[in-house]
Amino acid sequence: MGPEVRGLATLAAGFEAPLEMLAACHGRIRDQCAALSRFRSHVAAHGIDDSARRAARGVIRYFDSAARDHQQDEEQDLFPALLESMAGSDPVCIRELTDSLMNDHRDLTRLWRIVRVWLVAIEAGEALPPDAGEIDSFVDLYERHVTHEEQELFPMAARLLGTCELEQVGRSMRLRRRITSF
Repeated sequence: MGPEVRGLATLAAGFEAPLEMLAACHGRIRDQCAALSRFRSHVAAHGIDDSARRAARGVIRYFDSAARDHQQDEEQDLFPALLESMAGSDPVCIRELTDSLMNDHRDLTRLWRIVRVWLVAIEAGEALPPDAGEIDSFVDLYERHVTHEEQELFPMAARLLGTCELEQVGRSMRLRRRITSF
């Protein structure tokens, strides 16, 4: 697991603790990025075997669903809640932080589309060589991005958002995943 967000327990976090859940997701993102890095070596050494196809399917499933939901949790719920918490004062630093993180999300989405093409080919048993530059860029950007969130965004959100705001963020996260039982 990655660096722990000070004051946030990252194990077994749920929607009632949205910051902890987002922090726990970073550990899963790091795991998937590490798998993606190892995966390239596996395919080079062993070719496209059943293990490679299963691994490709798992990485695709994760970044097509959980990672996408994570970005939406931040952009549609957490970032606006933070900006609203600063009403009446100067939210320039929060706006710069959230704008920077949203730019990262766009870059990650663009890189994911490129990496995904390679993984889909592997899953289908086709020999398509990876573009190591894009895979490395994707993994490196994700590492910088989650570290930035853990060191700046989450501590700021923990300090500025009250119980009601965090409960709303958690409810929205739950509904995004179509979990209706509370």
